[in-house]
Amino acid sequence: MKKLIGILLFCAVTGTAHSQTILCLDSCRAMALRNNKELRIAREKSKAAHYERKAAFTNYLPKLSATGAYLHNNRELSLLSDEQKTTLNNMGTTLTTALPPLQALGVDQLLNSLGGSLVDGLRTDTRNVYAGAITLTQPIFMGGKIRAYNQITRFSEQLAKAQENAGTQELILSTDEAYWQVVSLSNKKRLAESFLTLVKRLDSDVDKMIREGVATKADGLSVKVKVNEAEMTLTKVNDGLSLAKMLLCQLCGIPLDTPIRLADENLENLPLPANSIEADVTQAWANRPEILSLQLADKIYRQKVHLTRSEFLPTVALTGNYLITNPSVFNSFETKFRGMWNIGVIVNIPIFHWGEGIYKVKSAKAQANAARYQLDEAKEKIELQVNQCAYKVNEAAHKLSMALKNMEKADENLRYANLGFREGVIPTSNLLEAQTAWLSAQSEKIDAQIDVKLTEVYLKKAVGRLHIGL
Repeated sequence: MKKLIGILLFCAVTGTAHSQTILCLDSCRAMALRNNKELRIAREKSKAAHYERKAAFTNYLPKLSATGAYLHNNRELSLLSDEQKTTLNNMGTTLTTALPPLQALGVDQLLNSLGGSLVDGLRTDTRNVYAGAITLTQPIFMGGKIRAYNQITRFSEQLAKAQENAGTQELILSTDEAYWQVVSLSNKKRLAESFLTLVKRLDSDVDKMIREGVATKADGLSVKVKVNEAEMTLTKVNDGLSLAKMLLCQLCGIPLDTPIRLADENLENLPLPANSIEADVTQAWANRPEILSLQLADKIYRQKVHLTRSEFLPTVALTGNYLITNPSVFNSFETKFRGMWNIGVIVNIPIFHWGEGIYKVKSAKAQANAARYQLDEAKEKIELQVNQCAYKVNEAAHKLSMALKNMEKADENLRYANLGFREGVIPTSNLLEAQTAWLSAQSEKIDAQIDVKLTEVYLKKAVGRLHIGL
């Protein structure tokens, strides 16, 4: 971030005569990378993948959980039937009826009391039930599921970073295209203004010649048509330049109506790249985020095969619990909180699922094969793209060389045409042709210079070396 701020302070200068902001290419790239919404989304996705990986690692560690419950029952559970309760409550009366001598001794009341106490002691009092548990679980063997899931989240984090890198390169490419488009249109605007000044001067000269009788009205009309064409061209260039600057402002994350001026737009001859990028396909395979993404996707799908297989393998876990209830049953039925602890091993062995596991594993393998084929296809396309970009770089350099030669010839041709027109040996139509040829040569030179810049950027993108500062 400090580097980006330094670039902005170095390249962005405010307070010019027209309150314009002067931007260089690096400052535009830096602002675009800082303000782009899609890139921010990619960064947040990368953070999410990072925390997913950390969360996956916790599956190796023991889990501790607590559970509590309260139940209100409208009826109480009873261990004795109504008949048994009646029998116990009247146990003494029944006995003394059968043995009258015992009644005189008061045995019936004693036994009835004992029976009633027994009935009360066997009450469960389960209308209000409280329960709680603390459980500790330590996975021992999960069929390879935990390891596979950790590998998947690790690869997913790398994949998110690769996608963020790909988004960064795409944004830099779009910013460079918009920047050089503004530079191109700024140069063409000056060219259109120069051509308009040129034909207006010719129009004034031809009007004077018509008044002196050395030129015809047809000559004057031909020149006026060229003046109108030049004015229309200048209008189109101005409109295109305004839209191109709006696009650049949008990419940089600044208001669309911000008056900006680029550091390179006043240069007649753009500086050409000092060192050409080598079209190394192996380097492209190593650097391109698309290849890295597909390689990681291939690894993820391979781990998904292990993850799917683990669902149909035995699992072993160590567990420990502490249980507490009210009413408790550890000392008959008491309305008190009492608990106990236990430890054990839980083993789950899938036995028969009608071949579901086999089918799912085969499906996961097919997806892994598809990912590998996508990787192979991407490598072939990138190899073709690198070679095409290298060809276009050479083609752009050749076109620039030819454009410079054509411009020299057009300048010389225009000089001779102006000289011949002033001497009266060349008609107006020939001078107009020379001016048109000069305009075309100048425009081709601008296009060729921009092509050299952009093809170099495209080649950097193709080999995976398009980063800020490169």
